[in-house]
Amino acid sequence: MSNDERLVATPANISLGPLDVIEDGKARNFVIQMNAGRFHGFVVRRGDCAYGYVDRCPHAGLPLAQKLDDYMTGDGAFVACSWHGALFRPEDGLCVGGPCAGQRLTSWPVAVIAGQILTI
Repeated sequence: MSNDERLVATPANISLGPLDVIEDGKARNFVIQMNAGRFHGFVVRRGDCAYGYVDRCPHAGLPLAQKLDDYMTGDGAFVACSWHGALFRPEDGLCVGGPCAGQRLTSWPVAVIAGQILTI
């Protein structure tokens, strides 16, 4: 595996920063370089909770956002794939509309601990 390989998981206890780096109802992209390759994920904030996902649409395998950090619908209700319009629930990654209905985003386990977002 080259260090350019896209990874689908990260080790636990990586600090992604304080929760308030993400506006409530929005999402933020994170790219983590590791020896084995690069991980691309994003975190959605809902109040004091954070939900992490691998940045890869289950329909076409592409990153969801064509524009940096532009993962949410205008009203902030769903994560949206900007390529084909699939809609995903932020809390569990279930696709509720579009070409991959019934499939899920790949979870990236994160938690908010003492105001900091950490991988778990």
